[in-house]
Amino acid sequence: MTAPRLGTVEVEPELGADAAVILMHGLGADGHDFESLVHELRLPKSPAIRWVFPHAPHRAVTINAGFRMRAWYDIRGLDRHAAQDEAGIRESAEAVRALVQRERERRIAAHRIVLAGFSQGGAMALFAGLRQPERLAGILALSSYLPLSSTLAVEAHPANASVPIFMAHGTLDPVVPMALGEASRDLLRSRGYDLDWHTYPMPHSVSGEEVTDIRNWLLRVLPADS
Repeated sequence: MTAPRLGTVEVEPELGADAAVILMHGLGADGHDFESLVHELRLPKSPAIRWVFPHAPHRAVTINAGFRMRAWYDIRGLDRHAAQDEAGIRESAEAVRALVQRERERRIAAHRIVLAGFSQGGAMALFAGLRQPERLAGILALSSYLPLSSTLAVEAHPANASVPIFMAHGTLDPVVPMALGEASRDLLRSRGYDLDWHTYPMPHSVSGEEVTDIRNWLLRVLPADS
């Protein structure tokens, strides 16, 4: 299967980039959806982060009556027992890995790259990041869960066995049940991953308190003196 080449929105730092955050949007959005986060985080000039916001391909989405929209994979249901679009998930994971490789070619070390995402994009960050054959700086998954979790035991790459993971969820989320996020949290912790878990009194969104916590975590996993 050939992964699609993804278009991206990119925000360059004032200084030459020495780190990168690749952040995948949620279902039906596009790469512009989280552009404002760069300003909201109010990060210092160092680390000099290049922000990469890819656009997911268009595809039919079952839970949205089969309408075509930007999606990393088809969603047939949002409960633990719903069938998952394995082919779509793996295809998008290959496209995400290609984005990581492009940053490597632009002289960003793997340990200075964060894979991040919101909702379905966060699912891709977890899925691809835990299988990445080079150690990443971290994985950030907001209002999300780990897809195809039963395959993790045989597919997780040891290079990222101790990668820092930030997971967050709204306690009032009506879109991605918090139970899905909690189940992924529990699985990852049971396998020894370094996981920070945060909850906020919010729906399927991002809060100001969450942005502050993301800022602090990013500055920890992407220190300025690396």
